[in-house]
Amino acid sequence: MMETQELARLFKALSDPNRLKILQLLRECCPAGCQVTETDDRNTVSRLADQFDLSLSTVSHHLKELRNAGLIVCEKRGQTVYCAANEEALAKLEAYLKP
Repeated sequence: MMETQELARLFKALSDPNRLKILQLLRECCPAGCQVTETDDRNTVSRLADQFDLSLSTVSHHLKELRNAGLIVCEKRGQTVYCAANEEALAKLEAYLKP
């Protein structure tokens, strides 16, 4: 069983509707085990920001919160930052939520 503190951190990060949508978009565009390539930019910070009526800095803040909670991982390649859902963290949440 996961520590209560870790679970609280994960759920707190997911308590914002925009963060939930960001995580869902990342799960849809880059399913478990996908390989990020420079020709596929669906999971770049700028492309994610295009999906919202929010400033780039606000989307970046939400991504930072998700990353700090361990729900996503980010990789910088040159000037571009790619993001993906952290399947290990999602599996922990799923294990907790199962009866």
